[in-house]
Amino acid sequence: MTIKDIALHTGLSKGTVDRVLHNRGEVSKKSYEKVMRYIEESGYTPNVHASLLASRMDRQIAVLLPHHEPGSFWELAQKGLSEAEESVTGLGLLVRRVGYEQFDVDSFNKACEEILGSDPDGVVIAPMFRSQTAVLTERLRQKGIPYVYIDSKLEEDDYMAYFGMPMYQSGYMCGALLTNGMPVDEAVMIRIRRDKNRLSDPTVNRRAGFLDYMQENFPDCKIHNLFIEPTDPAANATVLDGFFSEHPGIRHIVMFNSRIHLIVNYLEEHPERKWRVVGFDNLPLNNEALKRGTVTILIAQRPDEQVRLAVQALADKILFKKDPVHRDHYMPMDILTRFNVDYY
Repeated sequence: MTIKDIALHTGLSKGTVDRVLHNRGEVSKKSYEKVMRYIEESGYTPNVHASLLASRMDRQIAVLLPHHEPGSFWELAQKGLSEAEESVTGLGLLVRRVGYEQFDVDSFNKACEEILGSDPDGVVIAPMFRSQTAVLTERLRQKGIPYVYIDSKLEEDDYMAYFGMPMYQSGYMCGALLTNGMPVDEAVMIRIRRDKNRLSDPTVNRRAGFLDYMQENFPDCKIHNLFIEPTDPAANATVLDGFFSEHPGIRHIVMFNSRIHLIVNYLEEHPERKWRVVGFDNLPLNNEALKRGTVTILIAQRPDEQVRLAVQALADKILFKKDPVHRDHYMPMDILTRFNVDYY
């Protein structure tokens, strides 16, 4: 039933009916009672979604995500963003992705300025550069713009909500999965050389959880850090060969981001070492390595669902003034092996 239908049945103007339903301006007591009596008798319920669409609100949610290659972690996040955009567009909300080069702090800063200049109604942030993210969120708070974190977060920040894995706990669990409860003499953390000044470090809390587990349970285990390049396989082969030649006894490898596939070729060239390898995220290349037994365990964190839920939370806040039930919405830590990955 529309406002026009109510006006026709009550003999009042559409403007009068609209003012009664939405509390806009003065109406006579007689007109008010006439409208309310009719909608009570007819069972009329205002269609909130239709009202929002009809109001032609020009509101937008900005989503700050890195540029990505096919088959990457952020492609999974983009899938969730597309689903979220489809669900809220009908409510008169525009979802706008703002991209940046994930290893370039200047590109990140430029994207932040673009977001601030567009004056959005809400922002979804993947905080790749922590210090620069803090600058962005401070300015968002000054403007009264709500923001939501995905994938990782700034722990002490005054964010509206977080959708992602509990970072510290996931790293702690890594320690248990890597060692399988058995003493380990040496292990290596494979890390990405992200930017020349090492400003980008989104897995710092995951790494802290892993180190705490190892210290508490196997304090004599020696933990090594090994940095590799995200886009230079030849250089990585040289680095890996040099490191494992120098440390031939190491069998336990952990990587806290989605790029465990970068070292798979080297591992498969040396199967005699019987590696135990724990990585993150169900990317196609990671899954294939898991099925071949090169990677022992993957921990998946549903990035598509993170983004979808983050956009929905902001839509609820912007359109319906509805706050999230919880501030931190932790995603399940899904443990994948070669026996269950085909069914995930």
